[in-house]
Amino acid sequence: MTLKVKVSGIQMDPKIGKKEQNIQNIIDYINKGALEKANLIVFPECALTGYCFNSLEEAMPVMESIPGPTTDHLSSVCKDLRVFVVLGMLERDGDKFFNVAVLIGPQGFIGKHRKLHLPYLGIDRFVNHGNLPISVHQTEIGNIGLGVCYDCNFPEHSRSLAILGADLIILPTNWPEGTESVPKFILPTRAIENQVFYVAVNRAGEENGFKFIGQSKILHCYGITLAACKPFETDTMYAEIEPELSRMKKFEFRPGQFEIDVLNDRRPEFYDSITRPLQNSSRIR
Repeated sequence: MTLKVKVSGIQMDPKIGKKEQNIQNIIDYINKGALEKANLIVFPECALTGYCFNSLEEAMPVMESIPGPTTDHLSSVCKDLRVFVVLGMLERDGDKFFNVAVLIGPQGFIGKHRKLHLPYLGIDRFVNHGNLPISVHQTEIGNIGLGVCYDCNFPEHSRSLAILGADLIILPTNWPEGTESVPKFILPTRAIENQVFYVAVNRAGEENGFKFIGQSKILHCYGITLAACKPFETDTMYAEIEPELSRMKKFEFRPGQFEIDVLNDRRPEFYDSITRPLQNSSRIR
């Protein structure tokens, strides 16, 4: 029988610096998602903490270790409700600081992704670039790859996850006004060029002068929008996906006459220029 996974995206409005309030709202949303029989519930980037901090010092009180108190708490919730959760939060690891997406399931903490690509915006002006290898997490609901917001603007990230076997890429995000082209054009492109399901969950509301556009999406591995949230408002979306479909990378439209294979047709021996840093690169943290 083909595995079907019900995904929920929670386009919430986190309150900056109000970690206790945010975690209670997150748990309430998880409970509602579980009642709707969702297997996977996805929250925005920095859903636990807020995003538009004006300094590292301002954000440090809401940072924590990962695994740590919040992931331990949510592990218990996920165990009780038999659900998987992806959540955006801020991590402190010694003297390093990261913008992180975490994956938690019924068996507890599964893994984390430290945001690789940092725009000069909000807390990303002050944290460190992600330093963990790109990786895919094998779970009972499919092979899951993680990104955070701006990561999707770089096709190498999604392509690496696809090569590593991701069925589904999950992207907690904070898209402010001016980024409308990302959900409209970039997300469907990432899905179809890699033949992966894609779940991108944005936030709503305003924070320190920035208004967030919403427009979260769940995309089929063929690039088709399965569900979407309203612009600007808090909202919830649901869609059912079949992870096994993303493993079919070869298409025979006319066998022997018209065939494509999105991974094996690559020519990586000619792509070496994309792995070389620019000579004038800046803002390395």
